[in-house]
Amino acid sequence: MPKDHKRKRESSDQKSRKSPKVETEENLVDIDTSKPTAVFKPTGPRSHTLSIALPGSVIANAKSHDQKTYLAGQIGRALAVFCVDEIVIFDDEDAATQKSRRVVGDNDYTAFSHPNHFLAHILSFLETPPHLRKTLFPMHPNLRTAGTLPSLDMPHHLRANEFCEYREGVTLARSAETQGSLVDIGLAEPWSVEDQDIPPGTRVTLRLHSSDSTAASAVSPSTPREESGYYWGYTVRSCDSLSNVFTECPFDGGYDISFGTSERGTSLEDTMGQFGLVGPDAPNFEHVLVVFGGVAGLETAARNDSALQQMRINGNNVSELFDHWINVLPGQGSRTIRTEEAVWLGLMGLKPFVNSLGNKV
Repeated sequence: MPKDHKRKRESSDQKSRKSPKVETEENLVDIDTSKPTAVFKPTGPRSHTLSIALPGSVIANAKSHDQKTYLAGQIGRALAVFCVDEIVIFDDEDAATQKSRRVVGDNDYTAFSHPNHFLAHILSFLETPPHLRKTLFPMHPNLRTAGTLPSLDMPHHLRANEFCEYREGVTLARSAETQGSLVDIGLAEPWSVEDQDIPPGTRVTLRLHSSDSTAASAVSPSTPREESGYYWGYTVRSCDSLSNVFTECPFDGGYDISFGTSERGTSLEDTMGQFGLVGPDAPNFEHVLVVFGGVAGLETAARNDSALQQMRINGNNVSELFDHWINVLPGQGSRTIRTEEAVWLGLMGLKPFVNSLGNKV
């Protein structure tokens, strides 16, 4: 090899070896990963809501108590992560099956006999702040392993050392001379709500007057969302049929946009583009509903719904019940997508649309 070529290579190698590693103060600071840093931060009042509906039959297909509980926990995690405001659990079984079920007693174990009740029970338990569960949820066979589920850790699940202008609490028994109500909000002392006599054992949402006093006022559970933009958990609603998801809607005027999900639907990307649902000129919506089917799909739920049959909606044309009929994952590699998986996929796909609702004037 010519000497000049050899010298050039050595020079290059030496330069590479001698390049100093620049140590900055940022490089030397260790990132603390022992605690989560993705704390929810409200960005302003929020009037719009996100609801999802699914059949309790998804629980019936799990074989053991632990599997049923775990499945409910996966659904609960999705509700929390994507800031769902309402979960509706509907019955997609036929009328004969529904009539054959016995009336549920307060202490009845329902994991195998009444899947809708079991799913609603678990989801309600998970949504409740931990410091309220002992009072609001007595020992129950449905909940015997619910304590092992991953925490939902939502904004209203506050620690004792965290201050927020709102807190969830439960009213305490009071003497006849006590004016107003005393509320346990998970702190060292109960807080007082003057001029409001609320029955003991009632869950309430409080607005704290300041961090220096124990005075507060009871507000609607929707106030943290509507006035300050907090995600404040979800409500659980149960109904007897798919049609009742719509007819028993708690919002004035009902849901103003609905999505039905099916592997026979249109891709979310095509739906958003075709109907202009995302973008500066997109229409605004107040109450969004996303409906998921069970193992046999929404077609079976429609076929077993007498009210929909009278409207001439059945398994073949159930898509007409919704504003949009979507496929949450076209080209899936597995032959089937489980309902609890579809919930995660659907909410992830719809997140840009839901986020855009709060940005419209």
